Amino acid sequence: MLSKISKFTLKKNKSKIICLTAYSKNIAEEIDKYTDMILVGDSLGSVLYNYKTTRKVTLQMMIEHARSVRLGIRKSLMIVDMPYKTYRNKSEALRNCKKVMKETKCDGVKLEGGIKLKKIIQHLVKNRIPVLGHIGIMPQTVRGKFRVKGKSKKEKNEIFRDARILENVGAFAIVLECVESKLSREITNIIKIPTIGIGSSYYCDGQILVTDDILGLTQSKIRFVKKYIDIKSHIRKGVKQFKKEVLTKKYPSKKYWY
Repeated sequence: MLSKISKFTLKKNKSKIICLTAYSKNIAEEIDKYTDMILVGDSLGSVLYNYKTTRKVTLQMMIEHARSVRLGIRKSLMIVDMPYKTYRNKSEALRNCKKVMKETKCDGVKLEGGIKLKKIIQHLVKNRIPVLGHIGIMPQTVRGKFRVKGKSKKEKNEIFRDARILENVGAFAIVLECVESKLSREITNIIKIPTIGIGSSYYCDGQILVTDDILGLTQSKIRFVKKYIDIKSHIRKGVKQFKKEVLTKKYPSKKYWY
């Protein structure tokens, strides 16, 4: 019987891979109906806690949110972001990844970086920790404004090299964030594992976005973010009606009390 990871990787060149983030059971159980992978992203730092950077997110925060998300998933692959400074060397990475895998029952972890993580990812995979790679813009280490990656020859060569390294050391897939379209197409066509794009064109094998962004819960102005629904308007409508009914004593009616 094929594992979830194997089923996921088999989608390369067959059908687009659908990925979204979740930080709670309630969201996870709704998007799970439509996704192939749900990422418990360290983006929760900015989305939920109003941090200016993901670097303030802790391992325990990721574990607690991932535990909640796990309760809402029936079919999708569940991956957890490893936070900043939790995988600086092989022993630290293995210890923390094992902790996350054990306490959240996730299917794998995501690490940001290429050549610098070569031995670390190799070590994790050897110890049966499934790893999702992440190159291009890496939010944990980027300084200043986000910008497209892979326009210069030097950057292009470095990103392509990192993609091949991640494939060779055993990553089951790679997130390409804000990678120039021609380069993302070239990488996707050459490597044998799936590429998941975020701001990196439709040439990638799949796409991922932050669920709160597509629902209109954030005020994101990032170019690749598309708002599919304005859920805030529905929230306002519901709260406004609740207030009105309380003030006019329509709520609670006998149906809603004991």
